[in-house]
Amino acid sequence: MKVTICQTAPRLLDVQGNLEEVITKIHHAREKGSQLVVFPELALTGYFVGKRYHEAALRLDSAEIKALAAASRGTAAIVGFIEESRSMNFYNSALVAVDGEILFAYRKLNLPNYGVFEEGKIFSTGKRIRTFRLHRYHMAVFICNDMWHPSLPYLGITQKADVFVTIVNSSRGSMGTEFSNRETWGVINTFYSRIFGIYGICANRVGEESLAGRDQSSLPDPCCCAAERGEDAGAVYRFWGGSEIVNPFGRIISKAALYKPDQIEAQLSSELLRQKKILLPYLKNDDPYFTCRELKRILFKNGRGHFAR
Repeated sequence: MKVTICQTAPRLLDVQGNLEEVITKIHHAREKGSQLVVFPELALTGYFVGKRYHEAALRLDSAEIKALAAASRGTAAIVGFIEESRSMNFYNSALVAVDGEILFAYRKLNLPNYGVFEEGKIFSTGKRIRTFRLHRYHMAVFICNDMWHPSLPYLGITQKADVFVTIVNSSRGSMGTEFSNRETWGVINTFYSRIFGIYGICANRVGEESLAGRDQSSLPDPCCCAAERGEDAGAVYRFWGGSEIVNPFGRIISKAALYKPDQIEAQLSSELLRQKKILLPYLKNDDPYFTCRELKRILFKNGRGHFAR
């Protein structure tokens, strides 16, 4: 199966402009034979949406999402966006569309709410790990911080996923000067591919955004509020890109450029997945029922519904 990652630089809160770019790139990738086209987290909105998040939100029955799904006819697409549910909750979501139809929107489960991140203030939390079949492959979808919590990838594996698709917005300096997002994502992608024997498809974005670029007019003093949180309201965060596709042996088979838009491709091989399971059958004796029993023991020891300490 041929996979394409489109490493884009979405314009903040320009849903229509970003949508047009995404649809054009889906068409081009399909014409080149791609059977799956992947875009970064929040590809339709940009990241630092602040209090204007609701202005950029789309429902699954909106004209924009229908147009995006229609563009997937003859291929499949995974695109990050802000989803508004029927109950008017808002989610950091990934649309999964296959051959012109919406399969589902995966909703991010672990929302960072520290440093420059404010997703916990804006978005509701997802409730499920979603997987789907595409050609001969079983795909699991994750969004950024989900991969920093090992229980979530494990839940994908227990559903027999053999491809992880992760869409992210990772920028330089957003975690402080003593921590490298770029280095850590390389470790994460390689680790899961090697241990679980899966293909890892990781789409990051590029471009620049600042906290000052979002609308904070409803706050009494935006610069003061940012300073109180230890933030620099004028700081510019550069999203570094470096999207990559990693094979089941943990080898990078396609790597995008740093700090500029790019497009990369790779062919997935079911035979290589089979070889990894034969040579290194790490998961052959994994028992999710044991995991479930242990979790119940830990969480409800002596009948108490809390952690045993």
